[in-house]
Amino acid sequence: MKIAICPGTFDPITHGHADIITRSLRVFDKVVVAVAPNPTKHPLFDMAERVEMVKLVMKDLGQVEVVTFDGLLVDYVQKSGAHAIIRGLRAISDFEHEFQMALVNRKLAKQVETVFLMPSEEYSYLSSTIIKDIAMHGGSLTAFLHPEVARRLQTRIRSLKP
Repeated sequence: MKIAICPGTFDPITHGHADIITRSLRVFDKVVVAVAPNPTKHPLFDMAERVEMVKLVMKDLGQVEVVTFDGLLVDYVQKSGAHAIIRGLRAISDFEHEFQMALVNRKLAKQVETVFLMPSEEYSYLSSTIIKDIAMHGGSLTAFLHPEVARRLQTRIRSLKP
Protein backbone atom coordinates (compact mmCIF):
# COMPACT_ATOMS: atom_id res chain seq x y z
CA MET A 1 0.00 0.00 0.00
CA LYS A 2 1.40 3.38 -1.03
CA ILE A 3 0.86 5.97 1.71
CA ALA A 4 1.46 9.71 1.51
CA ILE A 5 1.51 12.38 4.18
CA CYS A 6 -0.15 15.70 3.38
CA PRO A 7 1.09 18.09 6.08
CA GLY A 8 -0.20 21.54 6.87
CA THR A 9 -1.58 23.93 9.43
CA PHE A 10 -5.09 23.83 7.90
CA ASP A 11 -6.19 27.00 9.69
CA PRO A 12 -8.80 26.48 8.31
CA ILE A 13 -8.98 23.75 5.67
CA THR A 14 -9.99 25.25 2.31
CA HIS A 15 -11.45 23.85 -0.90
CA GLY A 16 -7.89 24.10 -2.25
CA HIS A 17 -6.57 21.82 0.51
CA ALA A 18 -9.41 19.36 -0.06
CA ASP A 19 -8.69 19.39 -3.80
CA ILE A 20 -5.03 18.46 -3.29
CA ILE A 21 -5.90 15.75 -0.74
CA THR A 22 -8.59 14.24 -2.97
CA ARG A 23 -6.41 14.31 -6.07
CA SER A 24 -3.56 12.69 -4.10
CA LEU A 25 -5.73 9.58 -3.89
CA ARG A 26 -5.26 9.13 -7.64
CA VAL A 27 -1.58 8.40 -6.92
CA PHE A 28 -1.64 6.93 -3.40
CA ASP A 29 -3.78 4.28 -1.74
CA LYS A 30 -4.00 6.25 1.50
CA VAL A 31 -3.37 9.88 2.40
CA VAL A 32 -2.64 10.88 5.98
CA VAL A 33 -3.48 14.52 6.58
CA ALA A 34 -0.98 15.59 9.24
CA VAL A 35 -2.10 18.73 11.06
CA ALA A 36 0.90 20.61 12.42
CA PRO A 37 0.97 23.11 15.29
CA ASN A 38 3.10 25.79 13.51
CA PRO A 39 2.90 28.52 16.20
CA THR A 40 4.78 30.95 13.93
CA LYS A 41 1.58 31.24 11.88
CA HIS A 42 -0.50 32.16 14.97
CA PRO A 43 -3.45 29.92 14.12
CA LEU A 44 -7.00 31.07 14.88
CA PHE A 45 -8.05 27.51 15.71
CA ASP A 46 -6.39 25.11 18.11
CA MET A 47 -5.14 21.71 16.97
CA ALA A 48 -8.28 19.84 18.03
CA GLU A 49 -10.53 22.27 16.14
CA ARG A 50 -8.41 22.05 12.99
CA VAL A 51 -8.38 18.24 13.12
CA GLU A 52 -12.15 18.22 13.61
CA MET A 53 -12.68 20.50 10.60
CA VAL A 54 -10.38 18.42 8.36
CA LYS A 55 -12.22 15.26 9.42
CA LEU A 56 -15.55 16.94 8.64
CA VAL A 57 -14.47 18.02 5.16
CA MET A 58 -12.83 14.67 4.30
CA LYS A 59 -15.44 12.42 6.00
CA ASP A 60 -16.60 10.74 2.78
CA LEU A 61 -13.11 9.57 1.85
CA GLY A 62 -12.28 6.38 3.75
CA GLN A 63 -8.71 6.39 2.43
CA VAL A 64 -7.97 9.65 4.28
CA GLU A 65 -6.77 9.61 7.89
CA VAL A 66 -6.35 12.79 9.94
CA VAL A 67 -3.66 13.00 12.62
CA THR A 68 -1.53 15.55 14.43
CA PHE A 69 2.22 15.57 14.60
CA ASP A 70 4.97 17.64 16.12
CA GLY A 71 8.64 17.74 15.28
CA LEU A 72 10.34 17.08 11.98
CA LEU A 73 8.02 16.03 9.19
CA VAL A 74 10.48 13.48 7.77
CA ASP A 75 10.73 11.80 11.18
CA TYR A 76 6.94 11.49 11.25
CA VAL A 77 6.86 10.19 7.66
CA GLN A 78 9.41 7.48 8.48
CA LYS A 79 7.67 6.44 11.72
CA SER A 80 4.30 6.24 10.00
CA GLY A 81 5.51 3.97 7.22
CA ALA A 82 4.55 6.47 4.52
CA HIS A 83 6.36 6.73 1.21
CA ALA A 84 5.98 10.39 0.28
CA ILE A 85 5.09 13.92 1.29
CA ILE A 86 2.36 15.67 -0.72
CA ARG A 87 2.72 19.40 -1.22
CA GLY A 88 0.53 21.73 -3.25
CA LEU A 89 2.08 24.39 -5.47
CA ARG A 90 -0.28 27.26 -6.18
CA ALA A 91 2.08 29.66 -7.89
CA ILE A 92 5.72 30.37 -8.63
CA SER A 93 5.88 32.16 -5.27
CA ASP A 94 5.31 28.82 -3.49
CA PHE A 95 7.99 27.02 -5.47
CA GLU A 96 11.17 28.41 -3.91
CA HIS A 97 10.18 27.63 -0.32
CA GLU A 98 8.72 24.22 -1.20
CA PHE A 99 11.79 23.33 -3.28
CA GLN A 100 14.10 24.21 -0.38
CA MET A 101 12.03 22.15 2.05
CA ALA A 102 11.99 19.16 -0.32
CA LEU A 103 15.78 19.27 -0.66
CA VAL A 104 16.28 19.55 3.10
CA ASN A 105 13.87 16.66 3.68
CA ARG A 106 15.72 14.58 1.07
CA LYS A 107 19.02 15.32 2.84
CA LEU A 108 17.51 14.23 6.17
CA ALA A 109 15.78 11.13 4.79
CA LYS A 110 16.83 10.01 1.30
CA GLN A 111 14.03 7.47 1.01
CA VAL A 112 11.24 10.03 1.54
CA GLU A 113 10.03 11.58 -1.71
CA THR A 114 8.18 14.86 -2.07
CA VAL A 115 5.39 14.92 -4.64
CA PHE A 116 4.13 18.31 -5.82
CA LEU A 117 0.58 18.68 -7.08
CA MET A 118 -0.89 21.69 -8.79
CA PRO A 119 -4.34 22.62 -7.51
CA SER A 120 -7.29 22.69 -9.83
CA GLU A 121 -7.42 26.04 -11.58
CA GLU A 122 -10.36 27.34 -9.55
CA TYR A 123 -8.32 26.94 -6.33
CA SER A 124 -4.90 28.09 -7.54
CA TYR A 125 -5.14 31.45 -5.75
CA LEU A 126 -6.52 30.20 -2.40
CA SER A 127 -4.69 30.40 0.89
CA SER A 128 -5.97 30.25 4.45
CA THR A 129 -4.42 33.68 5.05
CA ILE A 130 -6.42 35.29 2.24
CA ILE A 131 -9.60 33.57 3.38
CA LYS A 132 -9.11 34.77 6.97
CA ASP A 133 -8.67 38.30 5.61
CA ILE A 134 -11.92 38.00 3.64
CA ALA A 135 -13.67 36.75 6.79
CA MET A 136 -12.29 39.64 8.88
CA HIS A 137 -13.82 42.08 6.42
CA GLY A 138 -17.20 40.33 6.30
CA GLY A 139 -16.84 38.86 2.81
CA SER A 140 -18.62 35.75 1.59
CA LEU A 141 -16.74 32.49 2.20
CA THR A 142 -19.00 30.07 0.32
CA ALA A 143 -16.69 29.74 -2.71
CA PHE A 144 -13.69 28.91 -0.53
CA LEU A 145 -14.77 26.77 2.42
CA HIS A 146 -17.09 23.94 3.44
CA PRO A 147 -20.23 25.62 4.88
CA GLU A 148 -19.56 24.43 8.44
CA VAL A 149 -15.92 25.53 8.29
CA ALA A 150 -17.10 28.93 7.00
CA ARG A 151 -19.56 29.20 9.88
CA ARG A 152 -16.85 28.35 12.42
CA LEU A 153 -14.44 30.86 10.91
CA GLN A 154 -17.06 33.62 10.92
CA THR A 155 -17.91 32.83 14.56
CA ARG A 156 -14.22 32.90 15.54
CA ILE A 157 -13.65 36.21 13.74
CA ARG A 158 -16.70 37.76 15.46
CA SER A 159 -15.39 36.62 18.84
CA LEU A 160 -12.09 38.45 18.20
CA LYS A 161 -13.67 41.79 17.35
CA PRO A 162 -14.04 44.29 20.22
